[in-house]
This record gives sequence, C-alpha cells and structure tokens, in this order.
Amino acid sequence: MAAYGRPALRDLFDDSPTPHIAHPPRTHHRDFYVATDGSFRDHGAGGLGVVIETRDGETVARLSVPDSPPDNNVAEYRALHLGLDVLAARAPDSARVGVVIDHDDLAANVNRAALALSAPDARPPHPFRVPAATDNHWRGIRARIGGFDELRAARLDSRENPAHPLANAPDQYAHLNGEPDRCVVPTTLARDEQIPPPSRSNRPSGAD
Repeated sequence: MAAYGRPALRDLFDDSPTPHIAHPPRTHHRDFYVATDGSFRDHGAGGLGVVIETRDGETVARLSVPDSPPDNNVAEYRALHLGLDVLAARAPDSARVGVVIDHDDLAANVNRAALALSAPDARPPHPFRVPAATDNHWRGIRARIGGFDELRAARLDSRENPAHPLANAPDQYAHLNGEPDRCVVPTTLARDEQIPPPSRSNRPSGAD
C-alpha cells in the first residue's frame, strides 16, 4: 500500500496493478513517473495529456496537446509515445521509470515488452495485442522502453489519472505547454537498497 502524503504519481503507481509483473513493495523505487492519456472525439477534437514527476514530486513536464486521432487506441498510444519521448530528452538512460495509464491493453503490452528485454529469446511472456493503426507509435514506445534501465506500467482508473483532464480539455490547459523546460534529476538514482524494517533498524546495537 502506498504511503499517502508522498508525491501523487508515486502513490498512484504504488497502489495500481502492474499487468504481467509482480508488484513488490520495492517498486516505488522509481526515478521518474509518467502519467499519460489520450482522448478521441468523433468530430476530431481530441488531445494528448502528459504529466512527468521525479520520485520526490518535482514536476519535470506537463503537456496538454490538441490532436485528431482516428480512434481511442491511437490516442492512447500517441500520448504514451509523446510522454516517453519527452522524458527521454530529460532523463539519463540509467533511470528507472514508472508509467501510469488507464488503458488495459497498452499497460499489458508495455510490461510484456519490458519482460521481453530480459528473455533469452527476446519474446514476451504473452503475445502483444497491438491495434494495427498504432504500429508506428508502438515501435517508438518499445524503443523508449529499451532505452531506460527499467520501466513498467501500472493500470489505473481514468478518474484517477492526472493526465486525463489535460487530454480531454487541451484548450483549457494550453498554458501548460509554455512552461519552461525542466531537467530535474533525483540526487541519487534509485536502486535496490535493502532497508531493514523499523523494528530492526531502530534497535540499539547489541539488542536481541
């Protein structure tokens, strides 16, 4: 369970399921968190929303971009492609990344792709299910997944996704696109530190 009071994206990632990947407590050891969402409208007025934070809650980027995707799937893939491109320009390759999205198949595909990187035959544990219209964006997403030290995706409800309003009302959030570029890197990148529980770490030396 997430420790509430921590930065929003970190809490959301910790509390959301990660399809195909076990979600042990150490998963909050991410360096950056990315929330993305894409919206589709029959009349063509959709949008892409992106929110990127460090594990300390520092804002790296927020985007609310008008778009005219042909369907909802393309909108979701475009949004994640955009978010990972923006992060890749601001983060080191050694970064560990947590992604939060509200699209079931996309989250599953991202984690399959992440697992395939360490598989001997480079195959995912389950076949990818990628809509044909998203092929170009999916290739870009997979390239970005391979460009970071580690990346996994968590699936959350759209009502909890902070990128959701940015994707659905780009006319209202256009001012975010004018925010200055930030290149905020955590002081030290997260690694698998073995931290003893308080019951042990707080004991005086020599205690049983």
